[in-house]
Amino acid sequence: MEKFCSFIKSNIDFNNETIRIGKLINIKTEDIYIFTSKIIKIIFIIILMYLLIRISNHIINKFVEKQKKLKFSLDDKKSKTLGAILKSIVKYTVYFLGIVAIIQIFFGKIVLTFAGIGGVALGLGAQSLIKDVINGFFILLEDQFSVGEYIGIEDKSGIVESIELRVTKLRDFNGDLHIIPNGLITKVTNHSRGNMRVLVDVDIAYEEDVDNAINIISQVCSTFKEKNKDIKEGPNVLGISELKDCGVTIRVVAKAKPMTQWAIEMELRKEIKKQLDINNIEIPYPKIQIIKEE
Repeated sequence: MEKFCSFIKSNIDFNNETIRIGKLINIKTEDIYIFTSKIIKIIFIIILMYLLIRISNHIINKFVEKQKKLKFSLDDKKSKTLGAILKSIVKYTVYFLGIVAIIQIFFGKIVLTFAGIGGVALGLGAQSLIKDVINGFFILLEDQFSVGEYIGIEDKSGIVESIELRVTKLRDFNGDLHIIPNGLITKVTNHSRGNMRVLVDVDIAYEEDVDNAINIISQVCSTFKEKNKDIKEGPNVLGISELKDCGVTIRVVAKAKPMTQWAIEMELRKEIKKQLDINNIEIPYPKIQIIKEE
């Protein structure tokens, strides 16, 4: 301990104006004070930015929840979309103001002198960003799609997770997240507006009575409709849609709520298969006949 204290006394000299470390390094106490105050200000700005974003997000969430009770409220998907846009606007605004404040701490008022030049340079370099933001506003204004809807954008499709100021995020059925800049969204296919088609093709063997098979499938459809509230129209048996090599195809169609059509198709196929088995109606499958010469 004594050696450490003697080392400090011999190598570091404190006085009213400077701090000398060794023989070469002299630091003014005023510079230390200025640097420390800048660091404290920056930390304060970062904390303030974090708090502003958290508080703003909380207020936006409360607003989205309360607007549902209003007379002219938005539906759930549109309110979530509006909330995501507002959060994105707040986040980018806070980031911009915070970065400007931090730059001004280091460079002082000179940042204002070069603001015009920097603005022109930024404008030239951020044309795609501006395009993304403008297109994002038009997506919301025209109500092209909302959070929670199943859409297709060019060769990507999935559920809309969020619509932000600059990008739209899609989650496909493999779990992959597609982040698409709003400026690149030119064609959108919305699969969630209106009822979706349910299509089930049932094959039966040529040896079976087609009229009997159609009657059985029609009975299944009537019972199935009563049990499933997601069906809006049908299901109805259209008739024979195709004559294949190994059997006859009977087509069943219906209309269902968006995003329920796949589950309904699978369940309807299962119910039809059960009834065909009960009534001993054969579903065709590839057969191989081996003829052995003696």
